[in-house]
Amino acid sequence: MQRKHLFISGRVQGVYFRAYAREKAESLGVRGWVRNLPDGRVEALIEGGDQAVKRMLEWFRTGTPPARVDCVEVLDEDAAGDLEGFSILPTPKR
Repeated sequence: MQRKHLFISGRVQGVYFRAYAREKAESLGVRGWVRNLPDGRVEALIEGGDQAVKRMLEWFRTGTPPARVDCVEVLDEDAAGDLEGFSILPTPKR
């Protein structure tokens, strides 16, 4: 079981990035959430089996066809098993 905290930069807002991320995560059985950040990046927290997380990370490095992913910052965290499903969260206030 792995847990990753991600920050994705590039053209990743306004290109259905979060909706497709949720669809991909659900198909892989990955739990967590994704949200836009006020600075134009996308933030995500994912948790799941090793292969599922690996495939999800590969997806984040490409994104949707209209997206342009410039950088994916990946922070390892301890798997906690406290996430249910995969959600799109609101953008946090500045």
